[in-house]
Amino acid sequence: MELNPQAVAIPKSTEHLEKGKYGPIFPKTPACYGFTIVANVKPGHADTLRGYGVRLADSLKAEPHLLAPLKLHYLRWVLFDNDTRFMYQGIFDTDFDKYTEDAVVIFTRSGINTAFENLEGFSMDWKTNTQAFIQFLRDHQCNSFLEYGEYPYFTSDEIKKALKLKAAFTEMLEQMQ
Repeated sequence: MELNPQAVAIPKSTEHLEKGKYGPIFPKTPACYGFTIVANVKPGHADTLRGYGVRLADSLKAEPHLLAPLKLHYLRWVLFDNDTRFMYQGIFDTDFDKYTEDAVVIFTRSGINTAFENLEGFSMDWKTNTQAFIQFLRDHQCNSFLEYGEYPYFTSDEIKKALKLKAAFTEMLEQMQ
């Protein structure tokens, strides 16, 4: 099976997209689904955001599958413009509606608050007001206009399965030697 990298140019207008529960449903691209959120950091909260990153990383060491329902490929958090702005970029296998609903459930159950609490305009009642959480994301979403996938349209579960197969095959070959 030969894999050919693919790219998709995404039009600026979202008017033609099917509407989901919380707005337009962006199509799956070769990179799967995802979004980029850019927002202003509350004054003096940059170090709190960094600390939150450490807390989340520690939580994942203790419970590696904490974020599994999100079907993530990766997350990237960036502070920029002298720590006054924050970028949250995620690539995942579910559509926007499911990802955001699952995120609210995960963080509410785990007792880990969202990093977004440190951003200007974020509703502090997000745990009981999913619509406010989603509206913040929609208001701060920066849509991509090109998405590329080296291994297009493969889900994180398919990638993990392929890696397990590779490891099993490697172990089998090593035992044959």
